[in-house]
Amino acid sequence: MEIAPRITIDEKVRFGKPVIKGTRVPVDLILGKLAGGMTYEEVMTEYDLAREDILAVLDYAAKHLADEEIRAIA
Repeated sequence: MEIAPRITIDEKVRFGKPVIKGTRVPVDLILGKLAGGMTYEEVMTEYDLAREDILAVLDYAAKHLADEEIRAIA
């Protein structure tokens, strides 16, 4: 099931974690690689992805975090 442009979930693929459509590459893996200093080009080469896939991952993460609520307990 597509949950965002180019991002899908399927309980039979990576235990239902969000992945890039048509692959088994998890969204969190790509975010981690970028956060670790890999360039778009390095990620694209290593995982056989298009630039649009990486941008879709970033867009999905940004929208997901925008909906997050944090409540201070004190």
